[in-house]
Amino acid sequence: MLKIPMSSPDLTESDRQAVIEVINTPILSLGPKIVEFEQAFCAYTGAKQAVAVNSGTAGLHLCVHAAGIGPGDLVITTPFSFVASTNALLFEQAIPVFVDVDPATGNIDPELVSDAAKNIEKYLPRASHTAPGTLKAILPVDVFGQPAAMDKINAVAREHGLKVIEDSCEAIGATYKGQQAGTFGDYGIFAFYPNKQMTTGEGGVIITNDEKAADFMRALRNQGRAPGDTWLSHTYLGYNYRLDEMSAALGITQIKRLDEMLAKRETIAGWYAERLSEIPGIEIPVVVPETTRMSWFVYVIRLAKGIDRAELAKRLEARGVPIRPYFLPIHLQPYMVERFGYREGDFPVTEDLGRRGVAVPFSGVMTEAQVDYVCEALRQEILGV
Repeated sequence: MLKIPMSSPDLTESDRQAVIEVINTPILSLGPKIVEFEQAFCAYTGAKQAVAVNSGTAGLHLCVHAAGIGPGDLVITTPFSFVASTNALLFEQAIPVFVDVDPATGNIDPELVSDAAKNIEKYLPRASHTAPGTLKAILPVDVFGQPAAMDKINAVAREHGLKVIEDSCEAIGATYKGQQAGTFGDYGIFAFYPNKQMTTGEGGVIITNDEKAADFMRALRNQGRAPGDTWLSHTYLGYNYRLDEMSAALGITQIKRLDEMLAKRETIAGWYAERLSEIPGIEIPVVVPETTRMSWFVYVIRLAKGIDRAELAKRLEARGVPIRPYFLPIHLQPYMVERFGYREGDFPVTEDLGRRGVAVPFSGVMTEAQVDYVCEALRQEILGV
């Protein structure tokens, strides 16, 4: 029996050597590698400014802060995401205003975004510990590596004078109508956890064309120390959101290989699509025409209604094949139910995708034999043959 890992980072000897070279110097933080990594990100995305941080969550939080979003402010966002996209709003006591998602992609539905911007009272949560204030921003998420419908979202933002914080933590290298993910909003955020397309171990990067905002976020990531402050001077209330030099060095070598790594992941996604599309009871991911380059982060299939996902996971685990639910709706997380009074049925598309979505093992280093093994296990367990 094979034992298939859920994910694996794509690392080379050059990656490892880059980290070792930093360890052999006395500069392990706030050094030249951070600057080099940020410059590499600007070169790759075309953004004017990049701010490296220690996680995508930290990046989201700094963007929310830089956008001037505070207690009671309203932000239209999606309940079908990793919790960080909502938590970054809650850190600043803002109120996330959820709208449902496109059933094909799982990305936020732009028509609902438009309606919410015009009729925000209709979309407010039932309860909140903070009184609702002004609508300030839209926070779309590029789910599973596929960009949201950013042209329509930006049109709504322009019409209503809203900031756009683009959560591209799952979509580095993706393009929407030929333009890089993360470059559509006022701010874009990427993350580099080990299961991502590229990794720095832990880490993230904010991109923006707003130099003033970038300088502010650089100060906030370093305990609020602004340019000109001495060692123990702090202009702002800040955070320890710094990325270390070893992680930045790894990021520099990884981004040089990013297009190659994305191509490998696309090949593996193609193997899955070819095999899984022939199995009744499985829906494979949909890539819409506006996505001119998919950045495959995870490979999430949907099971037909009536298939017991938990039981299937148990049987596959016994075969050495792990699968995971992806995503569990944010609005049904216990702390969100307690705080805002959400209940099942509030966002039916999100809830349906949450019930039926399954991430199968996926990484850029998978072999075709491993994909064959996973697909055959799924076929036998679903069809009972």
